[in-house]
Amino acid sequence: MRPSIKDHSLYLVTSEEYSGGRPTLEIARSAISGGVDILQMREKRRPGEELLALGKELSGLCREKDVLFIVNDDPLIAMKVGAHGVHLGQEDAARYTLKGARQIVGEDRIIGISTHTFSQFKAANESDVDYIAFGPIFPTKTKDYYIGTGEISKVLEAAKKPVIFVGGIDLDNIDKILSKGAKNVALIRAITGAEDAEAAARAFKDKISGYKERGRE
Repeated sequence: MRPSIKDHSLYLVTSEEYSGGRPTLEIARSAISGGVDILQMREKRRPGEELLALGKELSGLCREKDVLFIVNDDPLIAMKVGAHGVHLGQEDAARYTLKGARQIVGEDRIIGISTHTFSQFKAANESDVDYIAFGPIFPTKTKDYYIGTGEISKVLEAAKKPVIFVGGIDLDNIDKILSKGAKNVALIRAITGAEDAEAAARAFKDKISGYKERGRE
């Protein structure tokens, strides 16, 4: 059975280049203890064999802790390491096609896709993906542009699938997203670069949970 993205999820994207030299597995363990619900392996600088080895370790950790494990870019690696799914950027989707990626990962794994404009979001909304990332919302070192918060409400109103907002989110600006109705956020540096990844993850999870509770009032 295909996993699903639950509302009010904290999504961590790993990246050793922003972790101050600490191993990704160490960061992942700490962040999961702090409340991370979804973990994506995004390690652009690792060669293939190292990536496979790390992927298998992270996959085992996530299954042990009941956390969704996603592999960035490559559906073949996602299959080899036993991930729950794959996340594709716009260029990746053009290279594999969503149909091709689905044929590789099968019906029991999830596919996510990055979108950077409302038109890209609308196309993804009608496609065979299980969740949509939208961003970067704020300035970030991983991109040379950002979208801002202006289209968040429009995206959420149109969404037929879970939406994960990403890009430059930190504890100083996360309320600007959550207050507009966003439920799921993805982070890289705000957790991987934190001195205490567990405490950082817990602080973000508490923020998300706080808005969840407000929605019940």
